Amino acid sequence: MSRITAKGTVCLVLLGVALSTPMAWAEISLFGASSDEWLRGIVFQAQLDGGIMANPARPTNGINFGDFLGDHANQAQLNQVTVKIERAIDPAKQTYQIGFTLQGLYGSDARYYHLLGVSDRLIDARYQLLPEQVHVDAHLPWLTKGGLDMRAGILQSPMGVETLDPTQRPFYTLAYTSQYSAPFEHLGAMFDWHLTSMFDVTFGVDTGNQTSWGRADNNNAAAGYFGVNVTGLLGGKLNIIELSRVGPEDARRSLGKRANTAERFWNDLSLYYTVNERLSLTGEFNYLHDDGLRAETYSFVSFLAYKISPTLTFNYRGEIYRDNTGLFVSSFLSDRAYMQAYLGESVPVETAPPTTYGALTLGLTYHPDLGGVFRVFEMRPEVRFDRSLNGTHPFNTNRNTGMFTFGGDMVVGF
Repeated sequence: MSRITAKGTVCLVLLGVALSTPMAWAEISLFGASSDEWLRGIVFQAQLDGGIMANPARPTNGINFGDFLGDHANQAQLNQVTVKIERAIDPAKQTYQIGFTLQGLYGSDARYYHLLGVSDRLIDARYQLLPEQVHVDAHLPWLTKGGLDMRAGILQSPMGVETLDPTQRPFYTLAYTSQYSAPFEHLGAMFDWHLTSMFDVTFGVDTGNQTSWGRADNNNAAAGYFGVNVTGLLGGKLNIIELSRVGPEDARRSLGKRANTAERFWNDLSLYYTVNERLSLTGEFNYLHDDGLRAETYSFVSFLAYKISPTLTFNYRGEIYRDNTGLFVSSFLSDRAYMQAYLGESVPVETAPPTTYGALTLGLTYHPDLGGVFRVFEMRPEVRFDRSLNGTHPFNTNRNTGMFTFGGDMVVGF
């Protein structure tokens, strides 16, 4: 088996120490003794996530092509150490409410989720700092019984099935759709208008995907979301989320003045179906078109989760992803290359020709309730096979039509 680097070994040791050392009780109320109800609702959480994806082919550049979070082949890494202070709002309460979220992240995942001009230049190494969420929240009981929810500040994208939080997705690695055809982070405002108990409308405006303002913006135009969320269909078993996004996203250095008017259209439809208490199914359809690049992607991702026991879940993910021009699916070969590419800078990158990708991922989630200091504990081994379905050779430094990887991660939350 391929060697694990010394730095990766240190990451695993740190996770082991975290498991054996009492740190904090789950969701600590920072002002639990206060007589003020609003202050008592402020809580603290912390979480660690680290993993490895082994690749028997040992690509010469050391990179698992098309994999952001487990990109370094045969090297363990500390993906996330996150801390969060939050005062959540409760949309079910028909009263005016104010809350907030402050969440920071340190680890290798930060490389791909920065906002230009905010955090992308803080650290040049593999492990970087990220203000993951910094927003003010409000519930406004206006117009309808459900009212309006607002979030303003640094926000995570609401589009897509898989999220940055490892406890909210079934696998360590991400689908191509989640990496290349769904936004990551925004500076702006998002709104959820609860029209009925089953029907919500989502809309928002921001400075662009992973950009802020001024010279740190890759263009001078705004972008925004619109979509719907339908819950409780088929006797409460089916939920549907459709989100679309429109706005210029390409860099001025690449397109010149046309970058401010060349629109990118993102569209994502997700369906969540609960068959019974053990089995759940999810399907995601995604289509992206970029006027400036004259490029498009389209894909379908299917998920299955089967609860074998209260502490063990089997997970499946299958994906077909088409990159029509080869301009989207890439691996970035230096620690700041991903964000530099957003500004249109020349960076070390591994690319592929137009390719239709097929990917199959199987895994287990072992999630016992340890109680005590542990809010969550998960071990998630997985095996994954990626293949070009049209005969190109994108994998293992452009040697192979397919790539086999295996590994997983461990999540510890306090």
